[in-house]
Amino acid sequence: MTRAATGTGATRRPVLAGYPANLIVAGRRCVVVGASRIAARKIEALLAAGADVHVVAPQAGPEVRAWADEGRVELAERPFEPGDLDDAWLATAATGDPAVDHSVFEAGEARRIFVNSADDPANCSFTLMSLIRRGDLVVAIGTGGRSPALAAWLRRRLEAELGPEYETLLEILATAREELRASGRSSEDPDWQRALDSGMLDLIRAGRADEAEEMLRACLSS
Repeated sequence: MTRAATGTGATRRPVLAGYPANLIVAGRRCVVVGASRIAARKIEALLAAGADVHVVAPQAGPEVRAWADEGRVELAERPFEPGDLDDAWLATAATGDPAVDHSVFEAGEARRIFVNSADDPANCSFTLMSLIRRGDLVVAIGTGGRSPALAAWLRRRLEAELGPEYETLLEILATAREELRASGRSSEDPDWQRALDSGMLDLIRAGRADEAEEMLRACLSS
């Protein structure tokens, strides 16, 4: 019998079954403690989401240094202090030092700030998921912090299936939904699932997006 089957593993690891959410961090103060290659990946994702990123680390790697020089992040080259999380909305610990990462977590808990600690689930109040993005379409894969490698592997497998045609499909569906609402009709009444099963995606893949749009309108009007 495996360890998982006996339940031993479940009792020894942190409970990280969570409530999935899409955090809106644009314009919000997000603190990253650490400036290594791993920290740079976290910073890059925050910057892409429009966050106001503040980095604290005794020494900055080349990527973080470049962002600081460009004015894209605010960099404090010194050890972490709990007060660094004052007025923060989100924090990330990526130092590789368990003691420092734990101090970031404790400072976040004291201030009711969500903290993610890279590769250290015990010091997380939220975990990150592996993402596939196609415009505004986002597919998230999570393992509760237990195996980021599995999440990344599944992402690579699904990326081939979820091609750029899904971005076009989303735009067509969103436009049709807004048109329904503008006309005073409820967007909940039409049978969207029947429309999606009608072959729209195949038409988009064939470069016939206009026909897919016409098919959608026919399904929604019937």
